[in-house]
Amino acid sequence: MKIKTTFLSALLLGAVMSCSKQNQLIGNDQPDSDAKKNQTTNAAPVLWQEHWFEHNQIVHNVANDTSVAVYYDNDVNPSIVWPKTYLAQVWNYTKKTYGSFGAESQLYVILHAGKYSGGHPSTYMDGSHDYRNVIDCGSSSLTAWTAGTGNDLDLTTHEVGHIVEGASKNVHGSPAFNIWHDSKWMEMYIYDVYLGLGRNDDAQRWYNLVLGGSDPYPRANTHWFKDWWYPLYTQHGGTAVLNKYFTLLAANFPKHVVSNGVTNINEYSRDLSFGEFVHFWSGAAGADLKQLALTAFGNKDEQGNDWTIQLEQAKATFPNVTYPGSTPTNLTLTVSKENSGGPGAAEGSLKLIDNNLNSKFFVAGYDTGFWAQLNYPTAVVLKGYALTSGNDAPDRDPKSWKLAGSNDGVVFTQLDVRTNESFPSRNQTKSYTFSNTTAYKYYRLYVTANNGSPDFQLSEWAVSQ
Repeated sequence: MKIKTTFLSALLLGAVMSCSKQNQLIGNDQPDSDAKKNQTTNAAPVLWQEHWFEHNQIVHNVANDTSVAVYYDNDVNPSIVWPKTYLAQVWNYTKKTYGSFGAESQLYVILHAGKYSGGHPSTYMDGSHDYRNVIDCGSSSLTAWTAGTGNDLDLTTHEVGHIVEGASKNVHGSPAFNIWHDSKWMEMYIYDVYLGLGRNDDAQRWYNLVLGGSDPYPRANTHWFKDWWYPLYTQHGGTAVLNKYFTLLAANFPKHVVSNGVTNINEYSRDLSFGEFVHFWSGAAGADLKQLALTAFGNKDEQGNDWTIQLEQAKATFPNVTYPGSTPTNLTLTVSKENSGGPGAAEGSLKLIDNNLNSKFFVAGYDTGFWAQLNYPTAVVLKGYALTSGNDAPDRDPKSWKLAGSNDGVVFTQLDVRTNESFPSRNQTKSYTFSNTTAYKYYRLYVTANNGSPDFQLSEWAVSQ
């Protein structure tokens, strides 16, 4: 469901727009020579010259505090006061939920009347709006924004949601935009904001508004809110699951460093596939959401690809995104010596990758040539791993080991070496990183020493990009 008539997605998706260095900011008789200085220090000017898209208004600061700086053009009724209070609450709740968005505390709110119908966002990483977190909303009506209810709230909150989408965890861009488009994430974000602010009547109004909505993507008659967002939110953690998605994305999804004209920033380097989208939301929920996604979306993405195949690849590509069922079915684990009951036994080798820290792999008769190996269907670049100690007998813990990669399963390249490590606690996870830019199909962990027992145990072996 569209709640605005115009969304300028190029801004959100990462293009830093070039703009005139002159007259970007105008303060109280502020000379042009100060414009670039204020562009990077983000001091809120009294007057601000718009210089993006078709916008060319001088807007006036009508309210300013540590949470928001509100600007109206000449056609907005200056007696309207709700944006300062309401959008400060929205912005403060958003930062409390998702973390900071740059060093500056304020959200910049620009409202227009009689022009620029719709709205767009910008983030502190974007030069196009002078490196500020901005929502810029307009209406064709000259009496716009007087109600401070209904669509006035929905539209402005919607644009704040795009800042969350485009700059959470200090990473620029929205890899899911090609999947949920302009408004589907906003259906959930707005609902959560209204609940979080105690605006239960607005939450119910919004729920009623979006519950019956349908969209043609990824298939005809898709009910995003009813069949995906609401079950995900109510059954898997509410607000926390929303934040965890962005946390997992920032920690695991590919990024590169780019210049935004002032400094270097982290930016997502590609879009999510639909299978990756389901994988990351499953990680956020701590549950396998494959069946929920099949019910909501069918098994094809918008381009007609079977996303369940993409999901299996996502499990292998992003093994650090874990949940029950996250171990890819096409990932193979082998060990040089197996538990006497076999790999599927209660303490068999498959317990190493079952994402359960309370299970373990145990083998009697440990020797210094022991190894465990992961075989991926296609080569992946790994840069980290974690080991979790067993539940008993610390002398069975690994003490020294090395990690190596190979593309033929015969010749291995050493990637990391550890000696005299210890696990003071039971079921303790210790993480390690190493430098690697090469994709390998095989990753082998050689355990060259344990703590003296004739036996060996390990609860979990997890790897990460």
